[in-house]
Amino acid sequence: MSVTSGRCRVAGGRALVGSLRVPGDKSISHRALLMAALADGRSTISGLSGGDDVRHTRAAVAALGARVADDGGTVVVDGGRAHLAPPPAPIDCGNSGTGLRLLAGVVAGLAGTTVLTGDESLRTRPMDRIAEPLGRMGASVEGQGSRCLPPVTVRGGALSGIEYTVPVPSAQVKSAVLLAGLGASGVTVVVEPVATRAHTEEMLAAAGADITVEPVGAGRRIRLAPSSLRPGRFDVPGDPSQAAFWLVAAVVTPGSEVAVHGVTLATERIGFVHVLRRMGADVEVAGEGGGVGTLVARAGRLHGTSVEAAEIPSLDEVPILAVAAAVADGPTRIRDAGELRIKESDRMAGTVALLASFGAAAHVDGDDLVIDGGATLRAGAVDARGDHRLAMAGAVAGLACDGGETVIGSWDAVATSYPGFVEAAVSLGGMAVADGPGSGGAR
Repeated sequence: MSVTSGRCRVAGGRALVGSLRVPGDKSISHRALLMAALADGRSTISGLSGGDDVRHTRAAVAALGARVADDGGTVVVDGGRAHLAPPPAPIDCGNSGTGLRLLAGVVAGLAGTTVLTGDESLRTRPMDRIAEPLGRMGASVEGQGSRCLPPVTVRGGALSGIEYTVPVPSAQVKSAVLLAGLGASGVTVVVEPVATRAHTEEMLAAAGADITVEPVGAGRRIRLAPSSLRPGRFDVPGDPSQAAFWLVAAVVTPGSEVAVHGVTLATERIGFVHVLRRMGADVEVAGEGGGVGTLVARAGRLHGTSVEAAEIPSLDEVPILAVAAAVADGPTRIRDAGELRIKESDRMAGTVALLASFGAAAHVDGDDLVIDGGATLRAGAVDARGDHRLAMAGAVAGLACDGGETVIGSWDAVATSYPGFVEAAVSLGGMAVADGPGSGGAR
């Protein structure tokens, strides 16, 4: 594998064997920075993701007035709502929709005007789903066009609590409303018909917020009273969405066995593990305590299955699951995955094109993604469309090919979440030489 000028070259034909740790959970990293900025006093964060997305959120909380510094491998944040104010310049969220949406919830409670923007990709992603509830709370959230595209202008101040049912499963929308509700007058209630990742409510509770969570059917009802947060220590575990790439790589590459240590085992985050097991994959989950554990995967034969979107609410793992489905016996249908169209790229179309690059067949049927299965992957050229998950899924597929070289374009995008991906592949025995953006200089 080599990386030059935004391209990654992957040579297949070698088993992947060994163990590794993946970057700190990106979702938790964003939330840790924002909650540390809101908490009155000094907080420390260990294991923070080193990707560009989180780097932008770190810069954002500093722009709002929190003091952020490194202390060895720990990030120290001196925060407090009284110290935060809208900055004079727009806040650049880079490629991070999570960062922008959660920041909108924070700045909605700050008197004054904040402009949130990002890169070319982020400026195509709709923000109307946060504009509506934050507007009902008393903030003004304005973007470009009917879907409220970034740059987004938030005029914040005094907010009132509301009861809000999230129309489409989204931990980001839920979190924006809850973060705004911290400083609102009255109680804020968020109802989600389908449970999404619970990091925000769990971290708010740990920081002393007056919050209760009640299971309701397949979802939850979350009640939050106005609260001040206390500072503390945030230990960020490994990101299961990044671990998914190595688990699938092990499953689809003959002779492979890979262990990923220190990964969060939150129920809503490891749905892809259950999907892989249902496909016949040999995947073990071993707890290490504190909701963190080790995931181990071994090569084996797979069969197709049917996947409901609710099993993997964020849909982040769909591109890499599609690689597994491509080599499985029989078809796989991923249902109600239309949200993939408004991710960092149109991941519905992008995943179909990705698989076609390796000689595998897939198509879109309404909001379903259908993978034919039964393919023998052949090395080829991949356009990752500036999307980090498509790029890494392409790299895994390339590693699984029986020889040949795969070239992946738009590799620079991987820096948003996993800048050390190439080095990790090398550590497992993959053929890799890296020289370029986001490569880390692996040999």
